[in-house]
Amino acid sequence: MTRTLPAKNLREAEIAFPLPELAHLSDFAGIVGAPVWRERLAELQTRIAASNRQGSVLRQRHSLELALDRLLNRGPESRTKPPLSAAETRLALIAAECVTLAKQLTPEGRERLRERLQAALSDDNTLIDLFHLLRTGALYRERGFSVFYAKLEELASYDLLLSRDDVEAECVCDTVSAEIGRDIHRVAWARFCDLAEANLKAWLEGRPGRYLLKMTLTRGLTDAEPAMVTSLHDRLKTMLASGNRLDQDPNATLRLEPLSLAGTATTATEEGLIVRLRHEFGPEAHLSVAGCSAGVWAMAARAGKRNEIAGSVHSRLDVLAPSRLSGTRPGILSLFLEDIDRHEWRVLRESLELEGAARHFMTCGGASAVAAVTCYSRMEMFGLTGSDAVADGELRFRNPSHPAAKHPALAAAIASSN
Repeated sequence: MTRTLPAKNLREAEIAFPLPELAHLSDFAGIVGAPVWRERLAELQTRIAASNRQGSVLRQRHSLELALDRLLNRGPESRTKPPLSAAETRLALIAAECVTLAKQLTPEGRERLRERLQAALSDDNTLIDLFHLLRTGALYRERGFSVFYAKLEELASYDLLLSRDDVEAECVCDTVSAEIGRDIHRVAWARFCDLAEANLKAWLEGRPGRYLLKMTLTRGLTDAEPAMVTSLHDRLKTMLASGNRLDQDPNATLRLEPLSLAGTATTATEEGLIVRLRHEFGPEAHLSVAGCSAGVWAMAARAGKRNEIAGSVHSRLDVLAPSRLSGTRPGILSLFLEDIDRHEWRVLRESLELEGAARHFMTCGGASAVAAVTCYSRMEMFGLTGSDAVADGELRFRNPSHPAAKHPALAAAIASSN
C-alpha cells in the first residue's frame, strides 16, 4: 500500500493551511455514501441533545465521528481559521488512509471495506475499530513493512499480513472496552444521574446548601440491566421523600450528608469540585456535580470491588490468539483500549497492570504463536503528550520465548516500549 501523503505521518503535532488532507474527507464519507453519513451525524446530534449526562457520554464515545464532521464542514473559509489541532490532523490523515486503501483494494475488498464502514455508522457502533486498523497498518508501513489487508481482501482470520526482508507476521487488530472490567458502567451511571437530577433539585429547593450523596454499589450498575438503574432511582426517591439520610441493603448503600471537602469554597467551580472528589474517592469512583440557585449536590459512587480492566484485556488475548492467528507465522495482537479516561489509562500503565496481564498471557500455552502484544488508547490516537499518553504511540510487550521476536526486522518493530 503506497503512502497518500509522503510528507506527512501519523505523529505530526500540527500543520497549517492549505490542507490537502481535508480534500480526502468528502471521499471518505463518499465510501459509505454522503446521505448515510449525514443521516448518522443527525441521529447522533439528536441523541446527544436529548439528555444531559447521557449526552455527554455519547459525545465522548462518538467524538471521532463528530470531529470528522466538523472538518467536513469547515468550508472554503477554513483558510482563515486556526491550524488543525494534533487530534484533527491525525484523524484527517487516517481518513486519507481509508480513501487510499479503498482505491487499492480489489472490488471485493472495497465492498467489504464499505460494509465495515457502514456497520461502524449504525446502532451503538463507532469508527474506532476501523481507525484502529488503518492506524496500525500505517504505523507498520512507517516501520518499513509491506502491509496487506488480508481480512478485507481474502477474508483471512487475521487483519494484516506484514512482510519485511525474509520475515512475515500476522497482525490482529481488536478493540476492548474498559467497561467490561467495571462493575459500574458509565452509560448506566449517566442514566441514573439524569434521572436523579430532578429529584435532587426539588429536594435541595427545600433545604438550601451543599450536599454529597455517597453510594457503594455492591452489586454494581450495568447497562445490560436497565432495571438496576430504575431500582436505584426508586430507592433514592423513597429516601428523599422520607427524610432519611441513609438507605442500605446488601446490594447498595446510599448516604446523604453535607458536602465538606477541604478547599471546596462556596464559589468552587464544578470542575474544581470534581477534582476534589476525585482526590477524595480515588480514580475508580464515578462522580457527578450539579446545582441550582438553592445550592450544589454532588454524587460519588464506587463498586463493591476494584475494576478488573487489565484482567479483561488478558481474557480477550486468550480468545484472540487461538481464534484469529493461523499459527503458521509469528503473530502480533494489537489492542485498542476503548472507553477509558486519561487518569485511568495513566494508572493502568504506572501500576504495570497491563504489562502484568500481557506477560502472564505470554506464559500460557495459547500464546505460542504470539510474538508481541501491543496496546494503546484514544490518548495516543488523538496525539496527547506527556504523562497522559505513551511517548511512542503504543505499549509494546515482546514475547521473549518466540523465536521470531529476535529477528532483526521484526524485533525493531515490537521492541518493548517500557
